[in-house]
Amino acid sequence: MITIDLDSADPLFNQLVKQIKQAIENKQLRPSDALPSIRQLAADLDINAKTVAKAYRLLERDNVIESKGYRGTFVRADAEKNIQVDIKAWLNQTLADDIEKYRSAGLTDSEIRIAFNAALSNTSSCTPTN
Repeated sequence: MITIDLDSADPLFNQLVKQIKQAIENKQLRPSDALPSIRQLAADLDINAKTVAKAYRLLERDNVIESKGYRGTFVRADAEKNIQVDIKAWLNQTLADDIEKYRSAGLTDSEIRIAFNAALSNTSSCTPTN
């Protein structure tokens, strides 16, 4: 049911995420259905297992699937409502709102970038000064 387009500009892991969400939306996958193991799906699609693992991690983060250790990976009971969540759109909007607050406080884009990079690097050099 999953096909990969190697010529697509869309990354392979993203193609997997979209197709699994679509299969849930179309009722081809239902709550509690088991998904193939990472190794099995990678072998079936002739792609790297790390690509499948990344797609599964993103789906798990979005509460679409759940891993039950050695028992496997399954579609969550509430997966259908969670497939509509667009975490990238939320992140973009949240960042845009925060940047507007910083600009309103008088910070320059350069100061915002430096603070953002420092926060990503887990450094404390982005402490506000008066």
